[in-house]
Order: sequence, then structure tokens, then C-alpha cells
Amino acid sequence: MNVYDKLASLDIELPNAAAPAAAYVMSAQTGNVVYLSGHIAKRDGAVWVGKLGATMTTEDGKTAARQVAIDLLATLHTHLGDLNRVTRIVKVMSLVNSTLDYTEQHLVTNGASELLAEVFGERGRHARSAFGVAQIPLGACVEIEACVEVS
Repeated sequence: MNVYDKLASLDIELPNAAAPAAAYVMSAQTGNVVYLSGHIAKRDGAVWVGKLGATMTTEDGKTAARQVAIDLLATLHTHLGDLNRVTRIVKVMSLVNSTLDYTEQHLVTNGASELLAEVFGERGRHARSAFGVAQIPLGACVEIEACVEVS
């Protein structure tokens, strides 16, 4: 299925791609691999501030991670011009702003992983790391980066 048809069936409209907040680019390509910089969670256009295990539940975090995946797709669309060029989501790395005793970072990150698999099917299944961290820039609850193979 065409990726844009799949997004429409999921009632997902890609936002405008985010601009970098410091001295980096949002995407960089070498050969047939695109590296997407870390994208922080946003809600209603503002940074989604929170700490899992203190001010947010796992379900809240999963929702935030899903939104980050949508933002990653927006950046990838801007970079490629056509998401149908994606041949594989290779790797996703997730940072979850969480308390020392919070241990469900992997479940939070499922919000992004499940969306990518829904949108791309088998091509969206990927290797992954999910880390708990003491803080993320601007107090964001989740930050995710990705490595994508393209044609």
C-alpha cells in the first residue's frame, strides 16, 4: 500500500518538519541511509514536558512517542520528497525522561515502534534501543532518533 494512503487510513496528517534547535541538521544522508536527528515530543505545537514515573504515566509516554514518530516521518518526507522510497526502518533509539525507579521505557517506545510498523508493514520493523535518562533538552518527556534505508 502507498504510504500516504496508509497514513490517511490512520487519520494521520504529517505536520511541517521541525527546524533544528541548535547547531545540527534534522536529517543527513550517506549512500542509501538517512539518519534522522533526535526529535523531542511535542503536544499542540509546544514541547511536551514531563517525567515518566513522576508526572506522566506509561500510556502518556506511549502517546508522546507515537507523536514523535509522526514528526520523524514529517522530517523524512521533507528530506526524501516521497516516503514510498523507504525500504526499511533500520534502527530507532529512544530516550525517555524518567525517574530512577521507572522501568517501562521499552513500553513507552512501543508508541513509536508500533506506528512505524503500522505505516510501513514489515519494512517498519526495526532494531531498537530504549533508555531512561535523567533529563532531555527543554524538559521533554521523550526524544527519538532513527536510521532509515531508502531507495
